[in-house]
Amino acid sequence: MTSPRTDLSAFAAGLAARLPGTWTSKYQRHAQHADQFPRTERLWDTGYVDYIVSQYVLTHDAVLHGPGDQRLYVADRPRDPHQFVVAPLAPDGMHIKPHHFAAVEEPNGIAVAKDPARAAARVTRRVLPRYELAMQQVLANAADQPDPPHRPGPPQVDQVLTLTLYGDGALGAPYKSVPADARMTLYAHGFQYDPHQAAFLLPTSYGDSGRALRVHGVVQQLTAKGIGVNVRHWAPTTSAALPPAAPKTAPTTSHTR
Repeated sequence: MTSPRTDLSAFAAGLAARLPGTWTSKYQRHAQHADQFPRTERLWDTGYVDYIVSQYVLTHDAVLHGPGDQRLYVADRPRDPHQFVVAPLAPDGMHIKPHHFAAVEEPNGIAVAKDPARAAARVTRRVLPRYELAMQQVLANAADQPDPPHRPGPPQVDQVLTLTLYGDGALGAPYKSVPADARMTLYAHGFQYDPHQAAFLLPTSYGDSGRALRVHGVVQQLTAKGIGVNVRHWAPTTSAALPPAAPKTAPTTSHTR
């Protein structure tokens, strides 16, 4: 646990008074380590400030509240009595969801000198512009896409081609199961009709990678036509019968005279 500094409250109030716009400071002491988490869980920083709050027990901190729901977190910089750290807090609220932060660059925090005037100039120049831009992007995302961009399920189709990988390595489908609109596509991608097996089969001579490319081409063309494609592995539904047990023979005895 780091030793508490006695000047954090006064520094945070002085910093708030010198930032552009109207800012107020709320100082808080922590009776136990867990008390610092409610404030730091919204920390918008992936650098040094995030490291501090995750690695050190902070006995106190302050939050500055500014224009447009902006909030700045202020804490001691451990091992350096001449500096503090200041970092933005991410916006929250019922309308702000995790996906609204996607592709938004985190503004991150900085270390500042303990002089409030010098610190305010540095925060105004280094933190607030990036913070305001990130806030605008998040709020715009929340307005444009309030719900997560979940992928929709596949549409229902009237025709489906099911390709089967058989136990002997053959890949294909029985002729009668192939939609008429899919047959020319199979021919075009190397499938051959075997009349003795009554099936479209893709020759094994193409090799695994060659067959995979041809199946990929089939999938692209047929799905574009509205024909679904499944690939399944053939497996026997029942286990193979055990070989019959060898018949028992009566033991033989030898007789000596």
